[in-house]
Amino acid sequence: MPNLESIVLVMDDKTLIAGCVKGDAKAQKALFDKYASKMLVVCLRYFPNKMEAEDILQDGFVKIFHKIVDFKEDGSFEGWIRRIFVNTALDELRKRKSIFEEKDVSEFSYKITNNQSTDGDLRADDLLKMVQTLPDGYRIVFNMFAIEGYSHKEIAEILNISENTSKSQFFRAKALLRTQLEKIDFER
Repeated sequence: MPNLESIVLVMDDKTLIAGCVKGDAKAQKALFDKYASKMLVVCLRYFPNKMEAEDILQDGFVKIFHKIVDFKEDGSFEGWIRRIFVNTALDELRKRKSIFEEKDVSEFSYKITNNQSTDGDLRADDLLKMVQTLPDGYRIVFNMFAIEGYSHKEIAEILNISENTSKSQFFRAKALLRTQLEKIDFER
């Protein structure tokens, strides 16, 4: 006969949400266990230092447990959670020094015109490591635009930068990633 703890781990999102709204510690642990590894990857995209990413992970879950009563079922629960983690990471980045430089996009567009690609055997964790090596501004805009799906206008509003800065940071990130990928191809 399964014990209560193993039953809690297989609860669906609706049941987890209801338990968390009531402040049930087992439901909170089950929610954490279900989403922590996925959300740590999100945090690592913004904070390559694992300890910092884990701090963001913890802060994000605290926010989730406080705000879970506000979740409306008009979208995916995982998407709602992901948005909280992205916003938590961005809030922390806003507290830090300015990490964005104003540059004209045209200065960098020439670097990304090369259409070379790798052989396709690049693993997701290798790509994550490459993204983590990007300078802060590049990494943040790259994550928001290429992975989270924000527009440059939205990024500019959220980060309090110009759209042009968002675009140039993204182009620079792509250029640096392309250079890293070309090195991998060259070394093969």
